[in-house]
Amino acid sequence: MGNVKSSPGVRAKTPAAVGPGVRLAADVGGTFTDTVAFDELSGVISFGKTLTTPQRLEEGILTGVQKADVSLAGTRIFLHGTTVAINTLLERSGARTALVTTRGFRDIYEIGRINRPNAYDFFFRRHQPLIPRSLCFEIDERISARGEVLTALDEAQLEVLAVQLRALKVEAVAILFLHCYVNPAHELRARQILESLCPGIFVSASHELSQEYREYERTSTVAANSYIGPRIKRYLGDMEQRLADEKFTGSFMVVQSNGGLFDVTRARRECIRMLESGPAAGVIGARAVCARIGLQSAIAFDMGGTTAKAGVVLDGEVVMAGNIMVGGYEEGLPVQIPLIDTHEVGTGGGSIAQIAEGGGLRVGPQSAGAAPGPVCYDLGGTQPTVTDANLILGRIDAGNFLGGEMRLDLEKAVAAMDKMIARPLGLSVTEAANGIIRIAATTMANVVKRVTTERGLDAGDFAMVAYGGAGPLHASIVARELRIPRVVIPLAPGHFSAYGMLMADLRRDFVRTWFKPVKAIDFDELERLFAEMEADGMAAVGRDVKRSQIACVRAADMRYVGQEHPVTVELPAAIFKNRRHAALKERLDAVHMKRYGFNAPKEPAEIVSLHSSVVGALDKPTVKPVAKAGRGRTKAVPGGARKVFFHEPGRYVKTPVFARELLLAGQRIAGPALVEEYASTTVVLPGDELEVGKFGELIITIARS
Repeated sequence: MGNVKSSPGVRAKTPAAVGPGVRLAADVGGTFTDTVAFDELSGVISFGKTLTTPQRLEEGILTGVQKADVSLAGTRIFLHGTTVAINTLLERSGARTALVTTRGFRDIYEIGRINRPNAYDFFFRRHQPLIPRSLCFEIDERISARGEVLTALDEAQLEVLAVQLRALKVEAVAILFLHCYVNPAHELRARQILESLCPGIFVSASHELSQEYREYERTSTVAANSYIGPRIKRYLGDMEQRLADEKFTGSFMVVQSNGGLFDVTRARRECIRMLESGPAAGVIGARAVCARIGLQSAIAFDMGGTTAKAGVVLDGEVVMAGNIMVGGYEEGLPVQIPLIDTHEVGTGGGSIAQIAEGGGLRVGPQSAGAAPGPVCYDLGGTQPTVTDANLILGRIDAGNFLGGEMRLDLEKAVAAMDKMIARPLGLSVTEAANGIIRIAATTMANVVKRVTTERGLDAGDFAMVAYGGAGPLHASIVARELRIPRVVIPLAPGHFSAYGMLMADLRRDFVRTWFKPVKAIDFDELERLFAEMEADGMAAVGRDVKRSQIACVRAADMRYVGQEHPVTVELPAAIFKNRRHAALKERLDAVHMKRYGFNAPKEPAEIVSLHSSVVGALDKPTVKPVAKAGRGRTKAVPGGARKVFFHEPGRYVKTPVFARELLLAGQRIAGPALVEEYASTTVVLPGDELEVGKFGELIITIARS
């Protein structure tokens, strides 16, 4: 079958089998580009994986499509997730951007929230805006918090400003006028004037992205959208052209940070919504795995070549957030959009190990990426990485990486580890490699804590769904550190974020600020506001799905009177049917208790914002059960063995190696063991036990120390 790779319960196919019902997903990561093709007619799934091509990302995608043995000419929907948006922000490599705001509020972006988590940190650095103060401009206009025009928009000032922006060679403009979330008229007119007088400049208005109060967060959001806009617009345009060259005539859709899909036309304007598209798709896939095997709650753990990410599935639903701090809480910039609550850290297979100031060992956040890559790739890399450490410890087979498509150079990895890490620290090569793995695991355990412990959740109450090319290699170590009792390795973990895109639905999220004491709520008005948001959403997603496939989910940001920050409370249909004010308050009390460990039943409460999610359900791939082990075959038979170093017992151990595609449902494997497949290797630690699930998932029970 050439380069087609399949997993248990998933059949591969030849190009001739590809029909007009193919849905293709492509996830571009920092190191690898993954493609997954789903034939909606036959139910067959096929996979492709290739090194990312940083200079021309679309080239890596097309190579991955070829490896999956599919034709773009026969593809109905192309789904895409990418790290371009987040990388542009983190690398500060975006466009020369200007901010246009209400007179008197030029310094909103510079002042920020004055976050200082550690008051006694002499080395603290405040956030650095994406737009310098010299490119922040004020315009005479003012709208009240009720939406009334207090000062008319001075269009003559905008016309003068347009000349100035052209002279300054500005590439993008962010517009933020006060209270535009109530009345966007001034922002709309300002955008119209600037677009007409500054052709070719990317112009973004804040109300298109966020209709919530908090002017600093909205300023930061629209600034980020404009900053990345020109690059994303070019990238998606190049991608569309390449698809057209390949005779693709279907729908091109992009994964949003909320886990839903939106069309490429909106993605070009509202590109900030694709900030965390890859990680979001992985969490959506993890939720599908949980539903399939009967898990109510789980931690989604994704470790790829560049970063490690974590999210949470709680009571069958993905945990969402209303904002994210890009770059961390201390120095980060807020982006105020609905998105899946994920956190990430610069620890992946390509993370570079080096001696830090003071003589300690540091792993990441710098990454070797796809070029030059880890030393063992033999593509020019000279600094040892996490992947090199895994190879030295025997956890990766040098001759079977990516199914043998890519041979790894163990000797070069050992030489680099010895020169750069082992000798300077007075360690053996094995000790140095093991130290890298331990440090990486601790760093990744901390990112899991951010989505559990820091949210009032106990990680030990969850299972972990681990994926990404490097996730199954490290999941059990992270689980032991956090006392997580069970790890689940889904089908095709090395392609899982791309697979998660196939599990995504069309989605539009709406948020509207609406300050109202709970006791004063008029349910007719509340229903009208939700209906207005949902009508817009239904019009958007209804073009691609039937009305019967659309569902609406309602929620509200609520808080006790006197509090600053709210919690999001889901509002089921019964609330609107029974119309009990007390029921709203009771739901706030329950959510507050779960989140913070206390509530205030006797305190008055208020609504701050309304949330509506309009979801258009798409058909999903179905995974068939794998063959079941018969009587007397519950013990899996290894295909070989090799020496692998384990921290406990602190030496190399002869370890059986199993081929995942040969495993049967119900079979058990006692650790230590390795389970190999095309794009990943699962490590079963000594004392742990693996069982093959009904659908081919690997379920590892973690030993309690």
